[in-house]
Amino acid sequence: MSELQIGEIVTAIYKTGKYIGEITEVRPQHYLVRILAVLKHPMQGDLHNPKDADVLIFHERKALSYREQANIPYKMVKIYENEVPDYMESLKEAVAIMKKELVETTSEWAEMSLKALESLEKDYKL
Repeated sequence: MSELQIGEIVTAIYKTGKYIGEITEVRPQHYLVRILAVLKHPMQGDLHNPKDADVLIFHERKALSYREQANIPYKMVKIYENEVPDYMESLKEAVAIMKKELVETTSEWAEMSLKALESLEKDYKL
């Protein structure tokens, strides 16, 4: 059974991204979490073949939007006790961190990921 309650501020890992959010509903196996900030931008490419450029479809993966809600398994949600940053500032910082890591990585996957992130930056209006 769940330990956290509606209204609590938490960190939540969704696919390969990490977010700060608020629990809006407790479900049998998940929390419904409303996204308030981004801690780690999702990785680009195929989730089933991480860091592999030789895949059928190289997915451009957006971060969850501000106030978007997502079902997150209990084990991927932890209490968050710091101040919640501004969503756009947190998104900008998460993208910058990921870009820095990709620039330092020499691989076809990193190059493709950088191109995808640059496209996302335009969508995000950063």
